[in-house]
Amino acid sequence: MNKSTKIIVFSAIALLIAGIALYPTIKKQLKKESAPQEVSGARGTEGRGSGGGPPSGGSPERGKPPGGGGATGGGAGGRGMALNVNAKIIKPETLENIIRSSTAKTIPDEEVDLTFESSGKIIGIFFQEGSHVKKGQLLAKINDKPLQAELKKLQAQIPLAEDRVFRQKSLLEKDAVSKEAFEQVSTELEKLYADIELIKARIAQTELLAPFDGYIGLRNISEGAYANQLTIITRLTKIIPLKIEFPLNESQADFVSPGMEITFQPSNDLSIYKATVYAKETRVDQLFSLRVRALYPNTNGHLRPGRSGNVEVRSNTIKNALTAPSESIIKEMGRNIAYIYSNGRAKQVVLDIGMRTASDVQILNGLSAGDTLLVTGVMQLRDGLPVIIDNIN
Repeated sequence: MNKSTKIIVFSAIALLIAGIALYPTIKKQLKKESAPQEVSGARGTEGRGSGGGPPSGGSPERGKPPGGGGATGGGAGGRGMALNVNAKIIKPETLENIIRSSTAKTIPDEEVDLTFESSGKIIGIFFQEGSHVKKGQLLAKINDKPLQAELKKLQAQIPLAEDRVFRQKSLLEKDAVSKEAFEQVSTELEKLYADIELIKARIAQTELLAPFDGYIGLRNISEGAYANQLTIITRLTKIIPLKIEFPLNESQADFVSPGMEITFQPSNDLSIYKATVYAKETRVDQLFSLRVRALYPNTNGHLRPGRSGNVEVRSNTIKNALTAPSESIIKEMGRNIAYIYSNGRAKQVVLDIGMRTASDVQILNGLSAGDTLLVTGVMQLRDGLPVIIDNIN
């Protein structure tokens, strides 16, 4: 470090020490200079009303409580600036719980992909695509000639086997043969009958019969083709009656039960269809919803499976119920609280609630007919806060 640098450093240190030493004196001098200005400001308040408000006879600003209190207030109540709110007069009403689902769909009452129970060449198709068929109607058949021949062979053996049993029985009665010989021919006859029943069952498997009344879809195979148990011949659908399936969230599920009427409106359709709930799923799924099914007569077959639409269920109806809008109620420490208007101020009340709808809540206790319920600004309301009602219903 050269001589010039040392001089600069020592000078800076000396100035810093001098400033620290003189700071109390400088601070005291600055206070003396500012004192006349504060006195002048105090004199400027003369002639005003008490509490810093306007002179006597002046009107308070809009939105302030009576007494001229400000936001932190020296006026009456000391509760702060009044809050502008809307209100509702509580009166008995009819409360109807309407549950809506926008993901409903129509499904067939019964539906099955038709296949043969055995394998073979198709020798006949006896249905028209899109036609209505009756339960038990023959729809298609595969070759059963080998089985028919086997059946005739077995049936031809029956007379001889029956004669053997008759002769052995006669001889047994005369003690001419043993009981064992008679049981042997009887067993052979029973086995022959069983073999015949087995062949008949195999022949039945070569016939495709309609398991229920319904409409045949498009066929997927032609006559002369080879079919096995995995070959889907066509689809049979029962649409009279028709089922309507829709989900409900777990909070709504308890309000819908078998026997209730629903209305179904398909998408892009102004028609309304009425159906009756007949069953609910036994458990809530992973999306916390419960599937419900209703039955629609569909007597003319107009409504088809696969349609989507909206469902509306009117569950409980309570007459002369006291209700409050859902947004006017606050959940606080396990209590349901709301605020009513009382002498220009908000008054907190604790509510017992009952049935909920999409917009309203049934009030069991805590409100009476004629009470003025505050329905807006509820998150800013406090017990005793001054309020100004802008609108009231």
